[in-house]
Amino acid sequence: MKAQKTAQKTVWKTAVGVVLTGVMLFPVYWMFNVSLTKTGDMRADPPHWFPWDPTFEGYTAALGQQLPALVTSLFIGLGTVALTLVVSLPAGFALAKLRPRGARTIDFLLLVAQMIPAVVMAMGFYAIYIRLGLLNTVAGLIVADSTLAVPFGVLLFRAFMAGIPAEVMAAAQIDGASTWRTFRSIVLPLSRNSVITVSLFAFLWAWSDFIFASTLNRSSEVIPVTLGIFRYIGNNTTQWNSIMATAVIASLPAAFLLIIAQRYIAAGVTAGAVKD
Repeated sequence: MKAQKTAQKTVWKTAVGVVLTGVMLFPVYWMFNVSLTKTGDMRADPPHWFPWDPTFEGYTAALGQQLPALVTSLFIGLGTVALTLVVSLPAGFALAKLRPRGARTIDFLLLVAQMIPAVVMAMGFYAIYIRLGLLNTVAGLIVADSTLAVPFGVLLFRAFMAGIPAEVMAAAQIDGASTWRTFRSIVLPLSRNSVITVSLFAFLWAWSDFIFASTLNRSSEVIPVTLGIFRYIGNNTTQWNSIMATAVIASLPAAFLLIIAQRYIAAGVTAGAVKD
């Protein structure tokens, strides 16, 4: 009897989970459905719930018109990942193992930095970039997007590296390794999961950024895909299949990366949560 009740409870929870997942994923499905719908069927009543007569004209138009924006977003994402790792890896190591003065204050400031709204930071960057000549540049967007990822990366690396046994560091020093050699040859290989986690989040934040792009790169011909979709809507309001096709294509890299790196993310996010 008890086993039967447990099984019924499990089935009920599974059913609720499936229904809630379906509700949350329905916009994604509808985006895919519309991307395959012909322009003449967009206003059909009732709407076409399934792409019975699919067309790929939206994807053809999207790849033809938005491919440069996709390449720009890829370049910005990779640049953001590189800059984030260059800054946050040594900073996390220093806070975890070198223990400089004011480490707790730095941790607090990093937490506060993550709470600042992106639109506020965008206004600050705009005022700075006008003087530095970085408006409407890819480098400016890479620096701006990195400000979202660096505090997260420093805190995550600090939490993980603090859990590396002190005996490992001491053994390296006894063998004559300098602090930089210890960091490069021992700490970095052990930090693989956290590096993958920070890299993925940094790339996704840069890939999906719209606030910085619309504020700091509005008049440039080299634009990321988020701004490209925004402009595309204004110029092609009747070609919703092309707009949705662009959104589907832009979603594929993020989905692919999440599927490939999910086990590393789980290990990286929980790194440092429990100490032996």
